[in-house]
Amino acid sequence: MEDKEHLYGHLISKTSRTLLRYLTMHFKEDDITPEQWTVLKRLGEQDGITQKELSLIADKDQATLTKILDILERKQLVRRDKNKDDRRSFLIFITDEGRQLRERLFTHVNQLFADEIVAGIPEKDLSIFLATLMKIQHNAESAKETDHS
Repeated sequence: MEDKEHLYGHLISKTSRTLLRYLTMHFKEDDITPEQWTVLKRLGEQDGITQKELSLIADKDQATLTKILDILERKQLVRRDKNKDDRRSFLIFITDEGRQLRERLFTHVNQLFADEIVAGIPEKDLSIFLATLMKIQHNAESAKETDHS
């Protein structure tokens, strides 16, 4: 019997960990982690949002996001302002320094992926790969919702 978890799940997980190590190595000189990068990148796309909104688009739980924001705030890459509409929450903003780092890293990361990670893979194959990953993600999310009903 074929071990589908090993064939699909293990390889997806292993690839994810390999990519995280790869990005970690490339972010070292900027003193940023892939997790911090994700938050900075998403915040640059939607500045001035609540922590709850940011946790959804960055795919981070609240506790993890709080720790990441603490670090990014100490590095002066983000700032938290009180939310005038809800005193219990903060609005998160990217600073000018954070925006400059985000733009530089965004260009660098895209170049790394083009030159190294997906190099030599035809666009048609990448399109099929993306569609397949999205379908796997959808199936896993749907199964999770069904299992908890």
